[in-house]
Amino acid sequence: MVAISGAVGTYSLIDPEVERTVARALDLRAADASTQVVLRDGISEWVSALAIIATVCEAIALEVRHGQRTEVRELSEAFGSGQKGSSAMPHKKNPIRSERIAGLARVVRAAIVPVMEGIPLWHERDISHSSTERVFLPDASITTDYLLDLTAGLVENLVVDAERMRANLDSTGGLIYTSAVLLELVEAGMGREQSYALVQGAAMQTWQTGTPFRETLRARAAADGVALDEARLDDICRPERYVANLDPLFERLAALS
Repeated sequence: MVAISGAVGTYSLIDPEVERTVARALDLRAADASTQVVLRDGISEWVSALAIIATVCEAIALEVRHGQRTEVRELSEAFGSGQKGSSAMPHKKNPIRSERIAGLARVVRAAIVPVMEGIPLWHERDISHSSTERVFLPDASITTDYLLDLTAGLVENLVVDAERMRANLDSTGGLIYTSAVLLELVEAGMGREQSYALVQGAAMQTWQTGTPFRETLRARAAADGVALDEARLDDICRPERYVANLDPLFERLAALS
């Protein structure tokens, strides 16, 4: 944005064409209105956009941090030969890149308020915003660029443990399929309340005893005189069924790149 409009923005001593010419030469646009300074709302919007980008990077990193927890272990950062996770505990593999992303995202978000406070200026002409922007604009810009580089490296080198994912799914004893089973029973003609009570009762028994959900469901259905379509349940109770329609989603994501 270009503002060459004189001391108070009235073009009293300069032709507005000068401003337009400079703007064209720099491939920028002239300010819609200016006083001694350009209104800082545009700069605040830009810093807010940087903060959103930084926070999206943090959201990605947070998933990796949670995925790398000992009890999950589905995702992890790349860990090179000779790398150390802890000087005292040799077994550790800390998500150091993800943690760095989380910390630096806070730095970028911290720039929003001080920069935004540069919008209300005394009679639209003091320079209290200047000292703030000299610190936060370059810092927020450089940090966001670094965050994008860190996040790209995190995703490109991400380690995915598909076997562990399957083990975690199986550890529920089949409880992840309760919604599909409920819907199947309703579509087969059973009332929804009765279906819900049957499925919930079987699920609670699985939680309490560790008995696989299909077994508790089968036993409770038999006790209630409900016939189950075992072949249909075999088809429903597969994790692959839940990702069968993801191709359009990946196509949309690919179109964004």
